[in-house]
Amino acid sequence: MKSAFRNAYLTLCRDSINPNPTSSFPCLLNLLPAISTSPSRSPFPGAHRNKALHSSLFASPCSTSMAGGEANAPEPCSSLEKQFAAFRCQLDDSGNIRERIRVVVMEIESASRLMQASVLLVHQSKPIPEVLEKAKAQIGELKELYSRLADVLNACPEQYYRYHGDWRSETQTVVSQLAFIHWLETGALLLHAEAEEILGLKSSEFGLDIEDYLIGICFLSNEMPRYVVNKVTAGDYDCPRKVLNFMTDLHASFRMLNLRNDFLRKKFDGMKYDLRKVEEVYYDVKIRGLAPNGESIGDEGIQGQS
Repeated sequence: MKSAFRNAYLTLCRDSINPNPTSSFPCLLNLLPAISTSPSRSPFPGAHRNKALHSSLFASPCSTSMAGGEANAPEPCSSLEKQFAAFRCQLDDSGNIRERIRVVVMEIESASRLMQASVLLVHQSKPIPEVLEKAKAQIGELKELYSRLADVLNACPEQYYRYHGDWRSETQTVVSQLAFIHWLETGALLLHAEAEEILGLKSSEFGLDIEDYLIGICFLSNEMPRYVVNKVTAGDYDCPRKVLNFMTDLHASFRMLNLRNDFLRKKFDGMKYDLRKVEEVYYDVKIRGLAPNGESIGDEGIQGQS
């Protein structure tokens, strides 16, 4: 028996390196019947028992799962479907609110452009009362638009800062125009509470964000160097002194704030360059002896400023 296995093993090893293995298979096949038809016990003890155990361990579960079919398939998680269904409803509602906000914001932007176009006429040495009258004609419309915007936000209470980014840029522009108009009338800075009152905003419900107010004031400072140059060109040599005093106080007030490294901080850093430009104009006028000792003469000076 052992010699038969030895001969089969040697034949298999010899044929594994034979380039023409087909010629060796008949010899190997001739040996197999001798092994399988041995009248004595099986050459592999326990082979039948292991085969039966293998069938019980592996064949049975497979046949059971096949028999079960789709009945044992896991059902979809209902909680997951409910969660994403709720998400879909929330996103649809949020999209509808943003669309309503966008419609109002477009009208605010249009009104602010008309106001800005009117205010910028002051750089052409137009009479200030005429410029202010035309610019202030848009304030009533802006107040109504912000009232409509507040009504839209009332539909989603405590969600002010979620949608705040949709109108903050336009609000900053509006604040800068209102502050410029107020300064041309009084020579003083428009306060935060005064800006809210003009726009009809209420701090408890729908108020003017502080950063939007401060950025709008920074935009105001950007207009001052141009305004000073145009006023000096028109012959108002006392204007640089007044603007310089205002810009110096404004810059000192901003330095009280602990600003982060964000957009507001960048705008504040730009304010010092506006202040430097106004200083240069004032020094040029002073050195040339053009600055009067008293108040500005003529009727085109800043109204209400001493």
